[in-house]
Amino acid sequence: MTDLPRPRAILFDWDNTLVDTWPCIGRCTNLTLEAMGMAPWTSEQIRERVAGSLRDTFPKIYGDEWERARDLYYKAFEETHLETLVELTGAREFVRAASHAGIYLAVVSNKTGKYLRKEAAHLGWTEHFGRLIGAQDAERDKPAIDPVIMAMEPSGRALGPDVWFVGDAAIDVECARVAGCSAILVHGAAATVGARPDLHAANFSSLAKIAGF
Repeated sequence: MTDLPRPRAILFDWDNTLVDTWPCIGRCTNLTLEAMGMAPWTSEQIRERVAGSLRDTFPKIYGDEWERARDLYYKAFEETHLETLVELTGAREFVRAASHAGIYLAVVSNKTGKYLRKEAAHLGWTEHFGRLIGAQDAERDKPAIDPVIMAMEPSGRALGPDVWFVGDAAIDVECARVAGCSAILVHGAAATVGARPDLHAANFSSLAKIAGF
């Protein structure tokens, strides 16, 4: 049982919440690091260090050369991101059930917006979401509230605990807190260590039962 209010809107993270993109992210990250003369990262390091948006994280990693690194990363990413995209178990069914239940759905991701929308279209999911907001679509990226406000605009609804923010990492919990939403984590990723969500669901099947679908 849970004390969470039933959702009237659900905001989703994208990468590794609805789809598995770690293979692509890992490959592109290490190709970029090596091209910039840096040592590659382990899978654990990648998961810890790439939760933020590129424009927020790359200057910290690459310093004054971050724009060159950005271009290298995007080149590698564009070559593989659609071909390596994999839906996570239960994600499609959960999104469809929530949409059919009349719940407003949107995505708030730190993936660059144009790539986010290409991936959603590739999977045939675009119709389920009121908005797909990615990095650089708003003045500030997640965990700032700006992309959350943009994502919710078509709904005409106010933010509050009955807006669920569903993600897989601590940054998603932080964003939910900033926006006053209920923070929900799925999948139990290592990146959630230290996060304090309102609910941690093992998978989308469990979350669907809690949501009443």
